[in-house]
Amino acid sequence: MAKLGALLFLVFLSLTAGNLMMVNGQKTWCVAKPSSDQATLLSNINYACAHVDCQIMQRGCPCSSPDSLINRASIAMNIYYQSKGRNHWNCDFRASGLVVVTDPSYGNCIYA
Repeated sequence: MAKLGALLFLVFLSLTAGNLMMVNGQKTWCVAKPSSDQATLLSNINYACAHVDCQIMQRGCPCSSPDSLINRASIAMNIYYQSKGRNHWNCDFRASGLVVVTDPSYGNCIYA
């Protein structure tokens, strides 16, 4: 029983201590929740891009297509999340962000 308690404490500590590096050292990314409304997505883009360089989303750049709001928000939110240290609170975006362990990169658009 003591081992289970210690394990639960370590899981709790890893979730609250900040960095969401997974147990096996897996990398994490931040994406927009599919249920997010357009106003929230736009707000997330504006907030993230006011604090980090979002050039990768400009026309002609690898992540400019598809030009959907959820795609652009996910890219901006992930750039912000990565640049701020991959802490779970850096992907909150008023509960519209989702930390994932599956790389969301596609084509030539590489999520850092």
